[in-house]
Amino acid sequence: MPLAAYACDPAHTRGRRFFEAAAPTRTEFQRDRDRIVHSTAFRRLVYKTQVFLNHEGDLFRTRLTHSLEVAQLGRSIARALDLNEDLVEAIALAHDLGHTPFGHAGQDALNACMAAHGGFEHNLQSLRVVDALEERYPLFDGLNLTFETREGILKHCSRANAEPLGDVGQRFLDRTQPSLEAQLCNLADEIAYNAHDIDDGVRSGLITLDQLQDVPLVAHFHQQTLAEHPHLQGRRVLYESIRRMLSAQVYDVIAATQAALQAARPTSVDAARQCAPLLCFSPAMRAQSLELKRFLMKNLYRHPQVMAMTTQAQTMVHELFNAYLAAPQEMAPGFAARAASNAPRAVADYLAGMTDRFAAREHERLTGQKLLG
Repeated sequence: MPLAAYACDPAHTRGRRFFEAAAPTRTEFQRDRDRIVHSTAFRRLVYKTQVFLNHEGDLFRTRLTHSLEVAQLGRSIARALDLNEDLVEAIALAHDLGHTPFGHAGQDALNACMAAHGGFEHNLQSLRVVDALEERYPLFDGLNLTFETREGILKHCSRANAEPLGDVGQRFLDRTQPSLEAQLCNLADEIAYNAHDIDDGVRSGLITLDQLQDVPLVAHFHQQTLAEHPHLQGRRVLYESIRRMLSAQVYDVIAATQAALQAARPTSVDAARQCAPLLCFSPAMRAQSLELKRFLMKNLYRHPQVMAMTTQAQTMVHELFNAYLAAPQEMAPGFAARAASNAPRAVADYLAGMTDRFAAREHERLTGQKLLG
């Protein structure tokens, strides 16, 4: 299928940080995707928390399964909008590579630890992973991805941190937009986690389908499902309700974005970057999505059981950070060597790369305490 004029064309990429000859059988964005899938950081995502810690159950989402769901949703929408599916997939699979163990609890704790040393932003850390921390190639550090993939990975960044990044951070200074493929990944991320957090929340018993009847976006499709399948029972009711909700959000994004593109009429990738964000929900769907987010924040993310695990996870991150800062030789040799020039950042890099279970084992080794099962 031909790409739209405003889609990123791998034949006209802004290139890689280090020159490499083109691959004979793959486009530049396919090559990026493949490098991400084969990276060490990508494999670690299978043991990194989404909402529920890994040991709490085998069927809860992890950062890896979340990334795969974002990629699937993103590709479906990209195909309908004539955007570059391979670039969307590469960005989606890489967007959480820099996420800490223990989900947002770990991220917040590490940011607090790094407050006097430039802070910690997981999107910026994902870029550090693909630019510097992966060690796979003889001639450069990182994965040497294209500008377009790197741009999409950097979803958020403070102006202070953007300035040293050069071209990939420039849009945060100019207040322009990333590519439409990057904008799409941001929305696909939101659609994916709202849906799978409902599924995991109900599976955990922390929220119920009855509670979700107070959320119009969920209640509408739940009622629709039962009206069409009155004898449906058990988890099939939940699965079908979520499936319909996902489809409605995908179709809404496609229709709303097509309308925005028709109004703005960008004639190139760079013209699209100069517009206001073009990948969007309709106003009605945006309002319903925000209401669902508020419900999940109140009833799931701040549930006492989740908060108890959050407190333990944050304690581990703080204590690990202080332990490694006091004794850098306790880290893996490469990170211990980096500590000589910038110990706090070396410790943050080491901690951010850990899986949940490795962090728990290291904490027990260094402190003698077993905080998680």
